[in-house]
Amino acid sequence: MSQPSPKPSLSVAPCALLAEENARWFEQEVYTHGGQLRSYLRGSFPSVRDVDDVIQESYLRVWKAKATDSILSAKAFLFQVARNVATDIIRRAQASPIQGVTDLGVLSVLDSKPDAAESACTREEIALLADAIDTLPRRCREIFILRKLIRVPQKEIAATLGLSEQTVQVQVLRGMKRCEHYLARRGL
Repeated sequence: MSQPSPKPSLSVAPCALLAEENARWFEQEVYTHGGQLRSYLRGSFPSVRDVDDVIQESYLRVWKAKATDSILSAKAFLFQVARNVATDIIRRAQASPIQGVTDLGVLSVLDSKPDAAESACTREEIALLADAIDTLPRRCREIFILRKLIRVPQKEIAATLGLSEQTVQVQVLRGMKRCEHYLARRGL
């Protein structure tokens, strides 16, 4: 008589099968999106220096999440996790923006003056505003300039020109609206 062969240990085989199944799932559902994820992170988070670290951390978090719960859309979950990791890195960098420097010669000096294009745009906008003010009726233009440009108090303008404060206020509002319309017609 032959003795029955011993039964394989049931506790080891299912765990090995589960681990193999998870590894296959990870390879097919998560790891295949690595290239797309890298491109997405570089485009969406250019200030993150080490994209590969973000990807590895994302893989780890997805693997851990899969171990405890099912994931309906691995790609969407992977991208959401990567977005959160990148955002955390950026927040940490902004929380402590001070970095030690040993060679002061390598520091760039920022010029706070506007560049040529910005200056040209500002000059053009000022010229358009001046043209808009010039189109106002004489009395409205006078009140508008005193109140908005010279910053004379409304009460003082009213007393000087012999008008009520209400009239001064109405003329300023009319001037504002006409200037807005003038600028809007010219794309501002």
